[in-house]
Amino acid sequence: MRRIEQRSIRRGGPKVSAVGFGGIPIQRITEEEGVQIVKSLQDSGINFIDTARGYGKSEEVIGKGLMKSDADYPWFLATKSMARDYEGMKKDIELSLTNLQCQSIDLYQLHNVRLEQEYTRIMSDQGAYRALSEARDKGRIRMIGFTSHDVDMAMKAVESGLFDTIQFPYNIVESQGVKVFEKAHEKGVGVIIMKPLAGGAIDNGEIALKFILNNPHVTVAIPGMDSLKQIPENAGVATGNYEFTREEKQYIEQIRDDLGNRFCRRCGYCGPCAAGINIPVQFLMEGYYSRYDLKEWAHSRYDALDKKASDCEKCGLCEEKCPYDLPIRDMLDEVRAVMEE
Repeated sequence: MRRIEQRSIRRGGPKVSAVGFGGIPIQRITEEEGVQIVKSLQDSGINFIDTARGYGKSEEVIGKGLMKSDADYPWFLATKSMARDYEGMKKDIELSLTNLQCQSIDLYQLHNVRLEQEYTRIMSDQGAYRALSEARDKGRIRMIGFTSHDVDMAMKAVESGLFDTIQFPYNIVESQGVKVFEKAHEKGVGVIIMKPLAGGAIDNGEIALKFILNNPHVTVAIPGMDSLKQIPENAGVATGNYEFTREEKQYIEQIRDDLGNRFCRRCGYCGPCAAGINIPVQFLMEGYYSRYDLKEWAHSRYDALDKKASDCEKCGLCEEKCPYDLPIRDMLDEVRAVMEE
């Protein structure tokens, strides 16, 4: 087994590999291929696995892979649910345990909390947090996590003292969460990084992961993997030495220049939209369709949205509020052309 840098999942918590396995793309390959990928993770020293109830067959495939792996390997298993109410979360926890074929899940996360109303509902007497807390008391889960694309929500979760980890986007072109990570480190909360390659917009995985792991407040980065060759490539970055060469620094600046004017960081400052469109989600779904090649998955979720890119009224208020001066109206036209025509 290859040596790979280990970091504590939270202060005083177990060690996990600094590069983990993101489980979203495993749903687009065959079950046999997915099982083989999970089995092969331990050969590269990766022990952190992240999946979700909403990732299609991901939980089931990962569960089957774990059953065929070394029983003594120190896996750290994380999943998450969009449930916001008590009964819904109880049900999802049991489904995850069944799918993953385990007696206890190391980390169960609230998935993609965006709005204050959601947070209030989650923390109410009949909210999802109560179900997570009870499951932790019973040993069904060991830790409770929080995932979001919204800086304010992530900071609220960190400052609450109720969560062991947060999961947030961070990469060469998305650094809005840095202050949140600093606060998390101060409070002993683990930091899990999603979207390390900016949804596939960054083509050099080695430099992208080095950039993330160079941040001392990061616990683990979780690139999605759907082929065996990606495993040693990604794991090999977690050496503990993250200094950049001059050429790598130039690449980072070039990526920022190339994507800076046409890339949504999902900060949310463009909202609320006068037409009721969740603008960042439009770009997120198009990214899954075009970059992750999850066409059917992305279309099904896009089609379920109440408001789509074609509902844009061209008022331009979003562009006035965007801190990155993105041409949002033009970009929504591009989403409509891809997702609706």
